[in-house]
Amino acid sequence: MKTTALGLIAASAFVGGAQAGGLERGGYNIDLLFDPGQYVFESGVTYVAPDRTLKNVRDTDTTNPNPTTGAPNGGGNLNARSNSVDETESYFVPRLGFKANLNEGVACMADYSQPWGAHTKPGTDWAGANQNVETKVNSHNYALTCSYKFDVGPGQLRIIGGGFYQEVDGFKERIVVAPAVLSALGLTGRTGIGRLDLEGDGYGWRIGAAYEIPEYALRASLVYNSQVKLDDITGTLDLRQVTSTTVENVYGSAAMPDSLEMKLQSGIAPDWLAFGSVKWTDWSQLQRIRFYNSTTNAERTSLDLAYRDGWTVSGGIGHKLNDQWSVAGSVTWDRGTSQGFGAQSDTWIFGTGVSYTPTENVEFRLAGAVSLLTSGSSGAVTIDGESYGSDVSYDFGTDLAAAVSTSLKVRF
Repeated sequence: MKTTALGLIAASAFVGGAQAGGLERGGYNIDLLFDPGQYVFESGVTYVAPDRTLKNVRDTDTTNPNPTTGAPNGGGNLNARSNSVDETESYFVPRLGFKANLNEGVACMADYSQPWGAHTKPGTDWAGANQNVETKVNSHNYALTCSYKFDVGPGQLRIIGGGFYQEVDGFKERIVVAPAVLSALGLTGRTGIGRLDLEGDGYGWRIGAAYEIPEYALRASLVYNSQVKLDDITGTLDLRQVTSTTVENVYGSAAMPDSLEMKLQSGIAPDWLAFGSVKWTDWSQLQRIRFYNSTTNAERTSLDLAYRDGWTVSGGIGHKLNDQWSVAGSVTWDRGTSQGFGAQSDTWIFGTGVSYTPTENVEFRLAGAVSLLTSGSSGAVTIDGESYGSDVSYDFGTDLAAAVSTSLKVRF
């Protein structure tokens, strides 16, 4: 089986990763490094439309602010608002990459991706608005990865290493105090919404190895991606629609997770290929991220995630129909990162893709996927001595997500 038939894998596999747990979107992908072309440019984009609906929502912290100081506590009773809401927003995941063979055995790849992200927007008209009105996380990753391969036995061993620079930003809005409560305190005309804006950056690295036997389209790889320490997150806390008259500067720290991924593919019959992967992601390091006033160093707010480690297992089959067309299908299971708080339950992803190569230098890919977001509930829990979810409880059923991906690869 020729290596030119292998490009079909990425079409179905990339879409599958777009619905992984935690804050993952595109994740890390270095498959372009293995392309046999001398110089290769690749661009692609994935569109994901999740549809998570929260039901039986109940505001479980209905205490009011201190009537003397106006200091917010529970934010008031929001149970008169809707007890059902659509939480998720659709999003795009772009990717650009360029790979070059520099000399005998040495190849390097530069790429831009958006590995992390999130966007929920349930709005203000639901009983859980004191937990979330809108939350959005963005990321930008700029990476350089190189490899050196040499003959070992019937195949070639490839040593992989690289580094990346990452930017992360986002915001969160929620109702801190219900407008009716503010009016009772004489603070009329305010929405009661507080907003936290944040940004940070950091560096990471990767190391790994792969063994390839091109004659059998066999490749086994193991790659570790380090965490990215965001030691100097800065931002603002805007409570001017609550009780404050100014915007506070705040700071904090966190780390985007490290991961370890093993991939395996092999020809199993003429023009047939099997592939699979197992990935662990250290999402459990993101629990409660605290933020402090830049002047007084007093704790002002936090982002509560309470994730557990993520596991993603994928497998599939590809088939080369002729010199121009290949097809593939895959099934992916992703273990949800929520553990009684949040709506990230286990996900099953069914993907299919097609690859069209009109000439040996140009390749188009198109893929689609349907995800089953399994059911569960969220409420008050205690994890490692920290309490989460005491403000809102809700249920969610089995929901769907759809995704489509397209990409272009050009070899020089």
